[in-house]
Amino acid sequence: MIVNSLSLCYHNKLILAPMVRVGTLPMRLLALDYGADIVYCEELIDLKMLQCKRVVNEVLSTVDFVAPDDRVVFRTCEREQSRVVFQMILSTLVKGTHRPVTCKIRILPSLEDTLKLVKRIERTGISAIAVHGRNREERPQHPVSCDVIRAIAETLSIPVIANGGSHDHIQQHLDIEDFRQATAASSVMVARAAMWNPSIFLKDGLRPLEEVMQKYIRYAVQYDNHYTNTKYCLCQMLREQLESPQGRLLHAAQSSQEICEAFGLGAFYEKTIRELDARRADLLARTPEAVEEPAEDTSGIIKMAIRFDRRAYPPQVTPKMCLLEWCRREKLPQPVYETVQRPIDRMFCSVVTVAEQKYQSTLWDKSKKLAEQTAAIVCLRSQGLPEGRLGEENPSLNKRKREAPDQDPGDPRVQEPALPGEICKKPFVTLESSEENLLEGC
Repeated sequence: MIVNSLSLCYHNKLILAPMVRVGTLPMRLLALDYGADIVYCEELIDLKMLQCKRVVNEVLSTVDFVAPDDRVVFRTCEREQSRVVFQMILSTLVKGTHRPVTCKIRILPSLEDTLKLVKRIERTGISAIAVHGRNREERPQHPVSCDVIRAIAETLSIPVIANGGSHDHIQQHLDIEDFRQATAASSVMVARAAMWNPSIFLKDGLRPLEEVMQKYIRYAVQYDNHYTNTKYCLCQMLREQLESPQGRLLHAAQSSQEICEAFGLGAFYEKTIRELDARRADLLARTPEAVEEPAEDTSGIIKMAIRFDRRAYPPQVTPKMCLLEWCRREKLPQPVYETVQRPIDRMFCSVVTVAEQKYQSTLWDKSKKLAEQTAAIVCLRSQGLPEGRLGEENPSLNKRKREAPDQDPGDPRVQEPALPGEICKKPFVTLESSEENLLEGC
């Protein structure tokens, strides 16, 4: 949670909602620039909870949640399961951290059940509760239940944060206070209205959309936001202008560079990328001890400092395709990719094994797919083989290209960024700082 004031109190605050798709760093920074008091990061869930197995013990009439190490995390009966689980999680968070813990809910179909729920949540010791004034099945076109939020606020002793007013109530900054008074809430959490124009938090009124979008794009480039998320957020801002000439350019964009060019920021993109590349080069130029990486590779892995640039390859052609074709012609087993992620910056590195030899780039990439393409390049260059770059000839690959579908599934332009813990078809593990693995010495 980022706070731009000294107080952690949840009274009279303007809060950016934890929206999964738009809650990325550029949007959070933009909301803070325009006056939001608090912004939430994306919802984070304990990986161990995701890995737990749910086992029903019919003899004891209980439900066990078993961690991967076969340790029972907690046990509850089926009837009490729904209420005990969240209470245990919230209570544990409250006791285990010195920072305020908040909870966000939607209302239940009946007011009575909703009040029972929020009272149980309050007893866990949380600092505040955000209430979206619609039930789980309702969508933004359904009216928000201000009266239910008001009843909750009048029942609880902890601050109540009202949410869900963007569609019907909040069109400008002054409407935020009107919504707060209508719900008797302590503060207001804004979601869609902030997604449409983050300057909703400005007391002086909304800024022109073109200005807001350009500022958002600059943050997205500076902080290396994935272009698909940048494109999604900009489309949400354009809304009814998506069919405009600029909207069509945005819709056709397939990279951060093309998005910048669509908004007249091509020069800014080139300058920023040069600066970022210079910083990366400076980091790589440091002594091995400075970056905690050994100077020599004794693992038998062939390594090169290589990065995959999609622009250097024709459509539907990738280094992985070239490597696979070569292995088939040589009657070799299919290449096997092993990818790891570095927790400190969530970057990826991949090792490809071909004919019992391993190949790897010493540079880390921002997605699993890019890391695999880079490893394939290392193998191809080590063997003196064509890698599919523009101007190279590869007859067998050209034949397969004509038979291929319109879009290459390995094309990183159509891939969502891999997430920590994502289940992949190829081996994928998280790289711990103390763990010995194939990438030791990267």
